[in-house]
Amino acid sequence: MNFFKIEILTKIYNNFKDNLSLTKLYLRILIIVFSFIFSSSFFPTIPEGFVYLKEIDDTIIVNLKYYSFSNFTGRTIDGYFSNKGILTCQAAEALKGAQKEFKKLGYSLVVFDAYRPQSSVDFFVEWSKDTNDTLNKILYYPDIKKADLFNLGYIAYKSGHSRGSTVDVSLIKISTNEQIDMGTIYDFFGVESSTYYSNISDLQKNNRMILYNVMTNNGFKNYSKEWWHFTLENEPYEKYYNFPVQ
Repeated sequence: MNFFKIEILTKIYNNFKDNLSLTKLYLRILIIVFSFIFSSSFFPTIPEGFVYLKEIDDTIIVNLKYYSFSNFTGRTIDGYFSNKGILTCQAAEALKGAQKEFKKLGYSLVVFDAYRPQSSVDFFVEWSKDTNDTLNKILYYPDIKKADLFNLGYIAYKSGHSRGSTVDVSLIKISTNEQIDMGTIYDFFGVESSTYYSNISDLQKNNRMILYNVMTNNGFKNYSKEWWHFTLENEPYEKYYNFPVQ
């Protein structure tokens, strides 16, 4: 083999090494990019101290109303990207205890809302300012002017839900798989939603008390203006969080 051939082979080898190095570099970049995409989009994370409810008790029914059109705004709410209940670990464990007790009575919990991002709360505030948007007024606030919702406390700048230990719940009768009659729909704005509202049937009063008694026996306290609203008595966090529900 003459010198000329050796020189050509050397150049080919060096080019191959250079291209191989570039290929390895490109592969490393692609791995980093795909790792970021999959970790942030396909496998979302939640803060330490929070948990997906299904991981604690998958028998609890989750039906997040703000992930649907079935709420007082008539549209899906900012911050809700999936029908996944998220709570602090402590609240989830307490709810598991309540579910165990409810099942002995022939009922199952259904969760309408759990952790709520601050961005969702901000959405409600902005929605309340648009007095022309009354899409679901007849269902959720027939006797109240939308302009008064904020002053009456139905809409606020902050929500305990954003601390992660508050849940909005009702009960399903296991034998029929139907929600029991609580006297009003969830999120109804009016005195009728007060836990001890008297102008409802004895059956409806009894149903509210079943929910109230078991929840309070398991470490929750009720917000008296909303029969469905319960907060863990010993909340682990005072911070208002703003990570998405996904």
